[in-house]
Amino acid sequence: MSSRKRAVAKAGREAESSETITLRELLAALDTSVVELIEAPAGDSVAISSVALIDSSDLSVEVESPSPDLYLHVGVRKAEAVRWFEEVAQRAPDHRPRAVMSKSAASSTALQSAARSAGVALVAVHPKARWDHVFPLIQRMLDRSRQQYDRLGDPELLAVDTDLFGLAQAIAQNAGGMVSIEDAQARVLAYSASDEAADELRTLSILGRIGPRDYLKAMQEWGVYDRLRESDEVVDVPAHDELGTKRRLVVSIRQTVEDGSAAPRLLGSIWVQQGYAPFTDNAADVLRGASAIAARIISRSLNAPSTEGVLIQRLFGARGGGVDAPSVASALNLPDSGSAAVVGFAVTAGEPEPPSEIVTSVGSMISLHASALRRDSVSTIIGNRAYVLFPRYKSANIIATWTRQLVEQLEQKRLILLRAAIAMPVSGLGQVAGARTEVDRVLDGTAATYPEGRVTTLAESRTAVLLGEILDLVGGNSELRDPRLDALVEYDDKHASNLRESAEAYLAEHGDVRNAAAVLQVHPNTLRYRIRRVEEIVGVNLQDASDRLLIEIQLALLRRPAGQNRPTLR
Repeated sequence: MSSRKRAVAKAGREAESSETITLRELLAALDTSVVELIEAPAGDSVAISSVALIDSSDLSVEVESPSPDLYLHVGVRKAEAVRWFEEVAQRAPDHRPRAVMSKSAASSTALQSAARSAGVALVAVHPKARWDHVFPLIQRMLDRSRQQYDRLGDPELLAVDTDLFGLAQAIAQNAGGMVSIEDAQARVLAYSASDEAADELRTLSILGRIGPRDYLKAMQEWGVYDRLRESDEVVDVPAHDELGTKRRLVVSIRQTVEDGSAAPRLLGSIWVQQGYAPFTDNAADVLRGASAIAARIISRSLNAPSTEGVLIQRLFGARGGGVDAPSVASALNLPDSGSAAVVGFAVTAGEPEPPSEIVTSVGSMISLHASALRRDSVSTIIGNRAYVLFPRYKSANIIATWTRQLVEQLEQKRLILLRAAIAMPVSGLGQVAGARTEVDRVLDGTAATYPEGRVTTLAESRTAVLLGEILDLVGGNSELRDPRLDALVEYDDKHASNLRESAEAYLAEHGDVRNAAAVLQVHPNTLRYRIRRVEEIVGVNLQDASDRLLIEIQLALLRRPAGQNRPTLR
C-alpha cells in the first residue's frame, strides 16, 4: 500500500480527501463491460483508498487492522461469501470493507442480501474478466489523485505528463473514439470509457482476454504489427465487417536512445476504436503526441522505482546506508515502535537464480495477500527474494499461519515452490534490516533441506543455518580445505570405485558397520575393507573423534554443488 493510502486511512475512513476516489468514479473508470454495481447500502459515493485480493483460505484469517476499503473475492464460492458477509456484519465499522467485487454477485440473491445486511456495496465482475488484469487496473486508479481526475476535460492535458488513465481519457476527448493503452505484451494498462459502439475486440481486451484468432491473423496479414515495431507512424486499421470489428487507429509507444546507439525499444501501443462519430481531423497528431507522453510514463515505471519503493528497500537494508526510523515511520505512516515481524520468501527453482519475471510475479502475489492480512504491511523485492514487514503484529501464530497458507496456496494454484523464513519479534523499524539479514541466513541455511522446513525460523533451523555458515567459511578459505580428500576423489575416479560414498554412509550411521552396509547394500566385511582403504588413502583414523569431525566437514563441502555460493543480497 502506498504512503498516500495509509495517510488517508490514518486520518479517518470517513474523512474526505482530495487523494481518494469514490466507488462511483472507480466503477466508471473500470467500464461497464467489466463491472456492474449490484448493491450499494451506503450509496456509491463512499471513498475507496485501498484494495486487497483474497481467496477462500483468506476468509478465515483474522484481520488485525482496519479492513481495506475494497475486497476482490477470487475463487470464493457463493456459500463461503455469504457466511463471510454474515461474519463481517458483526465487526466494528472500521473492520468492514466498503465494497466487495465478485463474479458471483449478479447471480446470487443470497449473496446480495448478505451484502445488504452487512452494509457493504456489492459489485459484479464479468465472469470472463481476469483477476490478474482487473486488480492492477484498480491499483492504478487508486494511485491517481482527485486533482488529476478533475482535469481530464482540459484540452491542454496532452501538453503535460499525466498518468495512463488520464492520458487515455484525454486522447478520447481530443481524437474521438475509445482508447486502450497496451504494453509490449498486449496487456491493457489503461483505457477510456466505452459506449454502445464498442465492438467485441475492445470488450475482450478490457476483460484481459485475447482477441479473436481470425482478427489477429488478419492483423498479421495486413502487416500492422510489423509497422508498429518498425515505425512511429499512426497505422489506420480498417473495419472488418465479417469479423465485426470497427475501424481503429494505432500507434506504437517506443523508447528511443538519444545517441542512436541502439534501436528504439517497443514499450507498447495506443489503440483508438472509432465510435458513432468519426475521428477528429487531428487524431493522428494527437496519437503521435500521446505516444511520446506514454513512453515517458512507462519508461519511468520500468526504469526507476518510486521514492516510496526506494525508502522501503532502504528500510530492509538495501541500497546502502542506514535509515532514520522516525523519519521512515513518518514518511510511510508506520508505527516506529512495537514488535514487528519480517517474512522472507525464496523461490525454489531448478537453477540458483530464478527468472526475474517469476520473482516479480511471486512478489506481486505476496504483496496482495500481505495487504489483505494487514493493510499497513509493506513489501519489496531485493535480488531474487521477496520480503514483507508486518508492523505491530498481535499474534505470532497468525503470522506463521498466514505464511504457511500462502506458501501452500501458491504451490497448489500456480505451481511455484516457495520457502519462507520468519523473524519476530522485531523491536521497531530500526531493526528491520537486521531481521532481513536473519531471514536470509535461514533461507540460505535451509536451502538443502527442502521440502523440510519450508516455513521456519532461525530458532527452529539453527543447526542447519550454523552448519551452512561454517561450511561457507571453510569453503571460502583455501587454507581450511583438507587436500587429503582430493586423493580420495582421485582414487574413486581412477578406479571407478565408491570409497567416498562408503565413508559418508559409515559416518552417517555413527560407525555402525552393519547399518551402513545395509544402506549401501553390501556385505559388512566389504564395507570394513573399504573403510580401511579410506583411512590409508586419506591418512586418518575414523575411530578418532577429531578425525571423524574433520572428515565429515570436508565431505559435506564436497557434496555441495559446484560453484555454490550464498551472497548476502544488498
